Amino acid sequence: MDRREFLQAMAFGCVAGQETVNAGSTEQKVSIPVNSKFARKLLSEHRIQKIETRLLQDRYPRLVGRNARLGHHGRGGQYQISILITDKGVRGWGMSHGPDEQVKKFVGLQVSELFDIEEGTNEDALLLDIPLHDLAGAILGAPVYALLGAKGPRKLPIYSGAIYFDDLDPEDKPRGIEGVLTSCQQDYEAGYRAFKLKIGRGFKWMPREEGIKRDIEVTRAVREKYPDCLILVDANDGYTCKDMMRYLSAVADCDLFWVEEPFPENRDDLLKLKEHMAKIGCKALIADGETRTERSEKWWRYGGYSQRHIDTLFALAEEKLVDVFVLDLGIVGFTNWRRIMPELEQSGVKASPHTWGWIPRPFYVAQLAAGVGNVIIVEGIPGKTEGVDYSAYKLVNGQIVVPDEPGFGLKLV
Repeated sequence: MDRREFLQAMAFGCVAGQETVNAGSTEQKVSIPVNSKFARKLLSEHRIQKIETRLLQDRYPRLVGRNARLGHHGRGGQYQISILITDKGVRGWGMSHGPDEQVKKFVGLQVSELFDIEEGTNEDALLLDIPLHDLAGAILGAPVYALLGAKGPRKLPIYSGAIYFDDLDPEDKPRGIEGVLTSCQQDYEAGYRAFKLKIGRGFKWMPREEGIKRDIEVTRAVREKYPDCLILVDANDGYTCKDMMRYLSAVADCDLFWVEEPFPENRDDLLKLKEHMAKIGCKALIADGETRTERSEKWWRYGGYSQRHIDTLFALAEEKLVDVFVLDLGIVGFTNWRRIMPELEQSGVKASPHTWGWIPRPFYVAQLAAGVGNVIIVEGIPGKTEGVDYSAYKLVNGQIVVPDEPGFGLKLV
């Protein structure tokens, strides 16, 4: 087994059955799945007494630049959380965009009326999906992954999703390739051992040929400097099939882990791409599905994605043209992700829910992965959120270690 095969085997969770996880000198016990009957009884003994909302501010370690289609992503955005407090004083919190007037109706209800240990959040309470999972964990004294069944590994590979077109900034004095390498080094020092490089500079920001050439140069430079790290690339649908084949031919020896959204997904182009990859010996996975061109008219098991979008993805996956679904965590919804994962697994598809660009979301995905399995790698977002303690989670040799703290293990300070 060569280096890449070993890393990919690790990423596919081949050690999910371990009973202990080593994080430095600390040995953590894997929690067993929570007993459903016992859990329902405890949840029924708590009522929602109060719901508070608050805005939190993320801070990235640097200015995050452009990708193929979008301008600068800034230094971190704001998001709303909901804090649920029961009549017994137990608290749970998480990202929630539910307006105050829509969540007030849940005050006074038993937690068991809103959340079930096996099914997740009830449909009418999905505005509080993440906070309810955290609250249930707090009440039961169990991490979310244990509520979900503890079927996956508690050590998961994680990549930095913050490597954008840093070579093009600052606009008045671009740093060139060294700018990308500096960002990689900053994230390497933070514990990451996998980098997702944005490519597609020729779609909008540079002349096409010059942009493709720079994409190639950046990929090769990162591989040379970090020979033992995973490299993923994401074109944000900014390439044509023909140009993507050219790019992959030029980086065939760079051992890419995956190619994400090379172009708008379609069978003919993906078939050509896969055939070309086989010809040049490129073993990279194809990750797709994040971008939606239409919204579902109503919420269903794939959340806000349309039936047509999902049907297209599964048809492509059936022909082995798409290997990993990167549907967005929020567009699908946490409870829905719990429910659809067996469907993906049965179809031979791995998952890596899209998390960019809110810093708590990778930790939600890590709990999901440890709970239901089938997550190949976690999209990480370097940085911190003001007023949130993430210290329960450790990055060890490029892997995120899921803690045994109740709920999601994230604390408001």
